[in-house]
Amino acid sequence: MNIEHLKLFVRLASTHNISMAGSELGLSPAVASAHINKLEEGLGVRLVHRTTRKVSLTQEGEAFLPHAEDVLASVDAAKGAIGVGQASPRGTLRVTTPASFGRMHLMPALKDFLKTYPDLNVDLRFSDSVLDLVEGGFDIAIRISELKDSTLVAKKIAGDPRIVCVSPEYLAKYGEPKHPRELADHNCVLLMGMDQWTFETPEGPVTIKAKGNIRVDSGDAMRDATANGLGISINSKWSVYKEFASGRLVQVLKEYPLVSNAAIWAVYPSSRLMAPKVRAFIDYFAEFYGNPPYWEKDLK
Repeated sequence: MNIEHLKLFVRLASTHNISMAGSELGLSPAVASAHINKLEEGLGVRLVHRTTRKVSLTQEGEAFLPHAEDVLASVDAAKGAIGVGQASPRGTLRVTTPASFGRMHLMPALKDFLKTYPDLNVDLRFSDSVLDLVEGGFDIAIRISELKDSTLVAKKIAGDPRIVCVSPEYLAKYGEPKHPRELADHNCVLLMGMDQWTFETPEGPVTIKAKGNIRVDSGDAMRDATANGLGISINSKWSVYKEFASGRLVQVLKEYPLVSNAAIWAVYPSSRLMAPKVRAFIDYFAEFYGNPPYWEKDLK
């Protein structure tokens, strides 16, 4: 069984596109199609359904995929044991990321990342929607949340502590809340679907229903509205650290931290085979952000 044919099949299972999978391995569409045909002929079964737009795995293909991944993982492990195959990751790495985080914290790091891995190309999709990795042919998704149970594999690359923010202008006009319950007397800038704020207090968790005359669907808009004196909001430290450095925002209710298990995760489709380019991305950015991340070190 040809290892290169297996590599192509595994990439085809992720991209659902023969041309795309072939190009990552330096193959023309015709050669890639021929390789899949040879793999099917050798096994005596059809592994993929082909249409003019994309391909999908047959039932036999679905059953064969985990075994193909195991074979490739074993080959990589065997080569690694004797120092073979340790070349720089290559090919195209497809990443989807929330728009604001990607703009603020991925883009500034890409220059040195690509300098470190010159044989890699990076395709970035900026979207605040949760995109399907397999359907979209993505290698990695950056997710910022409390991670739910999933068939995907996740590696934490940084924490995501959140704080209550307000502008000095707002404080001068309306005063500072000293307890979470006092937020009932203040205007809050709300993110869609996040008006329940839970705080740790000496008497236990306290949940308040935040109210305000501004509701947005963007973390950037919430931060900017808060910096412009329109109310009090909850923001991730990675989103507001520049506003804190400039004095446009300050933290309130420091004695009552928010209850949250949110973190910044790198998520990828398969636990059986972590491609070298995926490992390179995760390792690089986990180190780049640091522990704690630089945006926490800079936050006063």
